[in-house]
Amino acid sequence: MKLHVLAQAIALTTVLSAASVSAMAADIPLSADVITGEVVTEVVSVDPAQHQVVLKGPEGRQVPVQLTDKAKNLGKLKQGDKVTIEVLHSVAAYLDTDVDKGLPGSSERTGEIRATEHNPNPGGEAYRQVQVQLQITDIDVKKNQVTFKDPAGVSKTIDVVKPEVQAKLKDLKVGQSVVVTYTDILKVTSQH
Repeated sequence: MKLHVLAQAIALTTVLSAASVSAMAADIPLSADVITGEVVTEVVSVDPAQHQVVLKGPEGRQVPVQLTDKAKNLGKLKQGDKVTIEVLHSVAAYLDTDVDKGLPGSSERTGEIRATEHNPNPGGEAYRQVQVQLQITDIDVKKNQVTFKDPAGVSKTIDVVKPEVQAKLKDLKVGQSVVVTYTDILKVTSQH
């Protein structure tokens, strides 16, 4: 399995779960956004015993990166090696049309994939996905505002600025939930 397959699968699942009404018949997609970025840098030095790598940052500045003891293949990383760091961040929101389904809640999942012991280039992927259920406590269609209660019981009013989401405000009901899924994926690859 290639490392990038995990990132693509998680991102695609997150976006499709918010954008597909067929995933759950009672859910209505509200929004989905994906932001990606990539940085290619060079290794300045490696200290495997201390789990530390120094990378060449923007404008040639040195950036020390402290890793955990899970970074097992640092001895294979050498000065001058190229390191590519890719980041993917997605946020997907959908409306759960069941009213008074229960109290707001949240859940978190994390995972990682490492390069195999036979791969001469250290690297890996990690992801974190947090899903938060917010309960609608007030809707003001004229002001394009919705008030939510979060899992801690704290209320917050937000301004709805996207016209496509504003059009859906008239269909909301107090007591419904909005489920927001945040996904962050970090992929690091290196090559000699």
